[in-house]
Amino acid sequence: MDLSEALTARGNVTCVVGAGGKKSTLYALAAQLERAVVTATVRIPPFEEQVEDVIVTDRPLEAIDSAESWPIGLVAGREGSDRYLGYDPETVDDFVADLGPETSVVVKADGARTRWFKAPNDDEPQLPTATDVVVPIASAKIVGERLDEEHVHRPERVAAITDLEPGDRITAGDVATVVASDRGGCKDVPHGATVIPLANMVDTPELEETAREIASEIHERRDVPRVVLAQLLEDRVVDVV
Repeated sequence: MDLSEALTARGNVTCVVGAGGKKSTLYALAAQLERAVVTATVRIPPFEEQVEDVIVTDRPLEAIDSAESWPIGLVAGREGSDRYLGYDPETVDDFVADLGPETSVVVKADGARTRWFKAPNDDEPQLPTATDVVVPIASAKIVGERLDEEHVHRPERVAAITDLEPGDRITAGDVATVVASDRGGCKDVPHGATVIPLANMVDTPELEETAREIASEIHERRDVPRVVLAQLLEDRVVDVV
């Protein structure tokens, strides 16, 4: 099973949130889908190498209609040399309403500053109402690390959802608690959207065991159809639990 099938991304609006693999997920999906649009509702680093073209436009539907090669990137503007600006969720809703089922849209819907784990701020995530699939992501490598700013984005938010104190070691159960929480990975999921968590960086047999524990703990906390275990830098789905 490839990633697009595991995440039921074909023909859908798929939003990725969390930490430890959002951009890798976006670009892996874009490469697998026949007609994919990569966009964001938050800032996103330049990604010209991952798509055929990145188009800065306030008319995203026109850009999609005129595209001749895929995947494409759509962004609202540029901020300096190292970041693009995303669209507000309402703009994404507007242009996806006129797309046919042959076009898949993948959306970066929050930020994590390259950390492996996070819980969202008050104004995150930025999810369009038209979202079909929400993919909360965490790195399997975070298990055993300490709750601190080196590996965790907004550790105080993670502490508020779990029983952790700053500096405590993070367990698989802690990861699952945040991913499955309405204050964490499942925050503001639109009505009717499906949540499919993803544990990334499953690079070794030991990390696969850790990821399976995370998946089991997620299933105990929330009714999700599956949890995807992945090694996204190798574009590989390790398993679906």
